[in-house]
Amino acid sequence: MSIISMQKYSNRRIMTNEFRMYVGPMFGGKTTRMLSAVDRYKYQGQKILAFKPDVDERYSKEDIVTHWGHKLNAVRVANGHEIRLRVKEQTRHGNCVIAVDEAFMIPDCGNALVELFKYGNTVLISSLQLSSDGSPYPEVAAMFPYATYVEVCPAVDPISKRDAYYTEKYGGRKDHAIEVGGAEMYRPRDWSGFFGAMLHEKHI
Repeated sequence: MSIISMQKYSNRRIMTNEFRMYVGPMFGGKTTRMLSAVDRYKYQGQKILAFKPDVDERYSKEDIVTHWGHKLNAVRVANGHEIRLRVKEQTRHGNCVIAVDEAFMIPDCGNALVELFKYGNTVLISSLQLSSDGSPYPEVAAMFPYATYVEVCPAVDPISKRDAYYTEKYGGRKDHAIEVGGAEMYRPRDWSGFFGAMLHEKHI
């Protein structure tokens, strides 16, 4: 094998970009973990582009904000196409790290982020993976097969005090469509509190 061929082979073996997903129920620290990963890339001198859904104005309109007040300036977007356009505008001469908060709220962001990952960008997302009716969010399902790292971030069930992996909607509208809200509308639940309650309702 020639030196040039060996170099090409070596480059193919080294994964220079990642697709990291931080998922779980509300109040599980997903955004905190994602922003910690962002800090690591900042120390490496990587260019960071952050996005949040334009419908989510909790805590701040212009920043991704954790429940503990950690902030990262972000661009508000309505769909995945807007993410594509902004990234392509900002990365004409190289790749970047793309951080997306509440990815499940952004239509078509799943396909957009997979495409950008294939072009060599690193992608970090924080998101609920399941709706309050127990069904997977389409955007998150589209990304899972491409993830190089997935961390499920449990919260604490306020009733049982056990690890909670699911989100129950007990306020707001009666349907399970996406509705922006906080502790007044949603709470993390363990298996019994989430699926057990569903089974109970079906048998009533």
